[in-house]
Amino acid sequence: MHTDRTDRPDGGPERRTGPEPDDVPPVGGTPDDRASDGSAPEGLTPGEFTAGDFTPQERARGRALRRAQTPWALGGRLAGLALALLLGLTPAGAGLVTAAGTAVGGGRTATVLAGTVVLVLLGQAVRLPFGARVTAVRRRYGLVTQGWAGWAADALRGLALTLVLALPVVLVLFALTDRSPERWWIPAAAGAALLTAALSFLFPLVVEPVFNRFEPMPPGARREALLALAARDGVRVRDVLVADASRRTTALNAYVSGFGATRRIVVYDTLLSSADPGEVELVVAHELGHVKARDVLGGTLLGALGAAAAVCALGLLTGWEPLLSAAGADSAADPRVLPLMAACAALIGALAGPPQCAASRRVEARADRHALELTGDPERFVAMQRRLAVANVSDVDPPRVLELLFATHPSAVRRIAAARAWRSAAPPA
Repeated sequence: MHTDRTDRPDGGPERRTGPEPDDVPPVGGTPDDRASDGSAPEGLTPGEFTAGDFTPQERARGRALRRAQTPWALGGRLAGLALALLLGLTPAGAGLVTAAGTAVGGGRTATVLAGTVVLVLLGQAVRLPFGARVTAVRRRYGLVTQGWAGWAADALRGLALTLVLALPVVLVLFALTDRSPERWWIPAAAGAALLTAALSFLFPLVVEPVFNRFEPMPPGARREALLALAARDGVRVRDVLVADASRRTTALNAYVSGFGATRRIVVYDTLLSSADPGEVELVVAHELGHVKARDVLGGTLLGALGAAAAVCALGLLTGWEPLLSAAGADSAADPRVLPLMAACAALIGALAGPPQCAASRRVEARADRHALELTGDPERFVAMQRRLAVANVSDVDPPRVLELLFATHPSAVRRIAAARAWRSAAPPA
């Protein structure tokens, strides 16, 4: 039941700063002001309807963190995009790739590899200060438990992982452009789709252990309850694991990852230490909802199609003479086209962000309904949403424009209002 994923090892995307007054008055009514059917009274927004679920201090603290993080988180994204566009749409990027290739011998393959390394390093370097600032802000709010040495180690792990993935991909890509400078994107699109699907399957086995340690949950009532919950839901899971999230964060979370034989329930140790067993089951029930609805499979297929479409767009853009001329490259087979490809990919990713977030919010709302149907406990669901929001210092009712552009989950007040509406509409037990 990810309230937000602001606890990533690389430090972003993050939100929120400095304290607002603690005497901010509540907005709208209290839970006792609800309509007789449990939904928001006519004329009230979800935020106004659920205002009494959070104290003015909790609301102010969440808003303050959001206001402190947002400029730095968005600044990091914009700085990375600006650098990519600067290098990709001017001869500067081509010159950089040429210089990197010359430094390692000047061959085509060497130039491709050296240019990729330089572009990745520059991209990481320009975003790093923003990520560090976000981490500092979150530490001020008690959300980060990791020291700077651990943060730097995670940044290096992320960099190494990026290079391990990027270098073989770029080598294959330029082998295809060398073979067919005009139609390289056709096999490349198929390869991108297959790679996306493979990474989705391998992620819990290869990538997750790079940043976290996982231990099987000890035998006992809590483990058996989670396995029984999955069995009641008709979901087969391989194991229940505990992630050592507390060495980085105080945020609460759980998720179900993997396909088939790799599927497992993963629970943050922070959640186990602070929530009661019923609340943990509700969080896991939400995650099981993703499995029941085949959200991972659907997301993987959509991601594969999106990756293929992005490669097709790259093929069209890198075949357009004005862009090639601006980038200082001769064709898609020229290693100097690397910065242009990176710039186009970054721009496509930025434009795809809001639609992806909108789809994610719908998926998360559906998983919330599944958790309510599986557990039949809307009161505890509301209590758990409150606990998650307060523990993660979430802005429970953020500005709508930020929610539409960047939020992957509905806000806390919307989830609580939906749970109360579900309660009023559910048939008597």
